[in-house]
Amino acid sequence: MDSFQHLDFSNPNAAAALNMAASTATVNSSTGASSSGTSMLSATSPTSSSRYENQKRRDWNTFGQYLRNHRPPLALSRCSGAHVLEFLRYLDQFGKTKVHTQLCPFFGHPNPPAPCPCPLRQAWGSLDALVGRLRAAFEENGGNPEANPFGARAVRLYLREVRDSQAKARGVSYEKKKRKRPPPQASGSIPQPDGNPP
Repeated sequence: MDSFQHLDFSNPNAAAALNMAASTATVNSSTGASSSGTSMLSATSPTSSSRYENQKRRDWNTFGQYLRNHRPPLALSRCSGAHVLEFLRYLDQFGKTKVHTQLCPFFGHPNPPAPCPCPLRQAWGSLDALVGRLRAAFEENGGNPEANPFGARAVRLYLREVRDSQAKARGVSYEKKKRKRPPPQASGSIPQPDGNPP
């Protein structure tokens, strides 16, 4: 779970990132990550949906603040997938998920027995849920769905890369759980109308 306690508030983007990160951590702890971001809305109770809506609004406001603090300031209409990637990488500095490097003796171990100097990053699930909420918010705020920077191919590839690299580094599987199928019915011989076996 990522939590954000030590931020450099001399950085104008830090307060915005704190709000974004806190909201991301809350959703992941209460509902789990969602690749679409919108499935949480339909699959939860009305109380959870309002929490999701509040979260989405806070994330949208925070991203807007990030664009205003961008150098030079960036209008939403000119925002691209590259800017979204820049924002996601920026959030890494506030991450609390240990991601082991390949040289680390704990690479691939989900529960390392001792501390190591590997970097802290945003967890893939946090980023995935965040992008889903921002993608929905973009369209709800009048953005053209076909020009949605949060749905850009580069963003999808980046999230996949983060997921795969973190799964290897942390020894955590992100495979979707397969739905259990009902056991097949025993196939026996069906008696013929005359009562004789086939």
